[in-house]
Amino acid sequence: MRALVIQHDHLTEPGLVGARLVERGYGLSTVTVVPEQRHHAPDVVFDFPDAAEWDLVVSLGAPWSVYDDAALGSWIGGELALLRKAHHLGIPVLGVCFGAQALTTALGGSVEASPRPEIGWTEIDTYDASLVGRGPWMQWHYDRCVLPPGAEELARNEVGVQAFRVGRSLGVQFHPEITMWMLRGWLANGGEQQALRHGVDPGQLLVRSGDLEATARVNARHLVDGFLDRVAGAAD
Repeated sequence: MRALVIQHDHLTEPGLVGARLVERGYGLSTVTVVPEQRHHAPDVVFDFPDAAEWDLVVSLGAPWSVYDDAALGSWIGGELALLRKAHHLGIPVLGVCFGAQALTTALGGSVEASPRPEIGWTEIDTYDASLVGRGPWMQWHYDRCVLPPGAEELARNEVGVQAFRVGRSLGVQFHPEITMWMLRGWLANGGEQQALRHGVDPGQLLVRSGDLEATARVNARHLVDGFLDRVAGAAD
């Protein structure tokens, strides 16, 4: 089974989500949209592969906003088209943070600035804990999803939608893929200043993340299994 993983920047890898997909028998083909040297100027030219070539698509997080066309340039349109085609073909999509926002946009919803940023580990209110658990989940975002017609909200908190299902696809606002390597990379590339600006101590965040490594791995496995067995595997 072939899974296309859309990695938008050099820091946000498939991580724990990718590891579980491999354990479940998927071969991962990862494409990186914005190379490291263009991290602060992400309006690159990128040609996405054809959605029809894959059994599964994963769209990961990114430090930018889906609706910021001026910053992203033309490639965001290409990704939205890929996600839209995958959905219409019945190819399951797992969207994570930016990826969830791209999925909701591709299917007729939208993305807006959230009332406040979320940075750090939080629990969420879930309507189906056997599919999307309460967490704790790592959050790092400034935007939120407005769901497309026909989407089923699965989890939320006071900031907004935290998980949704549409057809055979699942979007989550949090970061089940997070690893310590990834978090250190985020902090070293502007995240430390962002965290401090919003009242989050980077050192404490690293300590908390280290304490939750085993929990994060269990939660990610549970989420990926639920996605594969109950969403991606659902009958059309």
